[in-house]
Amino acid sequence: MRLKDKVAVVTGASRGIGRAIAIRLAAEGAHVVVDHPGEAEAANEVVQTIQDSGGAALAIAADVSITDAVHNLFRITVQEFGTIDILVNNAGICPFVEWFDLTEDIWDQVHHINLKGAFLCSQAASRIMRDHRHGGRIISLSSISALVGGSFQTAYTPTKAGIRSLMQSLAIVLGPYGITCNSILPGSILTDINRDHYQDAQILARDSQRIPVGRLGNPTDIAGVAAFLASEDADYINGADILVDGGLFVNLQ
Repeated sequence: MRLKDKVAVVTGASRGIGRAIAIRLAAEGAHVVVDHPGEAEAANEVVQTIQDSGGAALAIAADVSITDAVHNLFRITVQEFGTIDILVNNAGICPFVEWFDLTEDIWDQVHHINLKGAFLCSQAASRIMRDHRHGGRIISLSSISALVGGSFQTAYTPTKAGIRSLMQSLAIVLGPYGITCNSILPGSILTDINRDHYQDAQILARDSQRIPVGRLGNPTDIAGVAAFLASEDADYINGADILVDGGLFVNLQ
């Protein structure tokens, strides 16, 4: 219960890593807003799971790439729970596309949701945190792809590098207000975003063998790190990025 009575907004929380983070923060005592892009059934299932465990949660449909939708998300959050203490920028997409087939529309969509969404939500949340004078936490899901390239991820990797850089800059801007800003860099985590990719048994075996701990990650592996960064145990961590990849990045030899 490290987060008892804190208010958390988790974007893209109806599935995958966002779902796991929302459930974990609620288990730590936070009141959780489950933001989703219109997946009401899945989001309501997350809310029900939290409520069945004695927690408090609310689902709100908001496209994080649209300014008015983001403002509405935080307006309802404050209306229902009084404030916001924790923002987790998790919403993101990663279409696997050949470079020569990549269109401007796909590029714009990925950048609008992943990077612009993190900007809009971070600005809206930090204004509330600043005005309410109680500090806060902004935690953003970057990726190991912020550090390495991806032949089918040429639209995606720049957004994850941008998110990491955004948190570093905001750590400087918002630190004086008691707001810490950090990023989590997941490695190969099995979620809906890449499940089709890993239907190929050879690809699954290849990627698992490259990871020193011998397996792909699970959303709960990321949720524990998010809960730590949201807690008082992480008070002096600001502008950091935590690589959660089972050792994949360092396994170069």
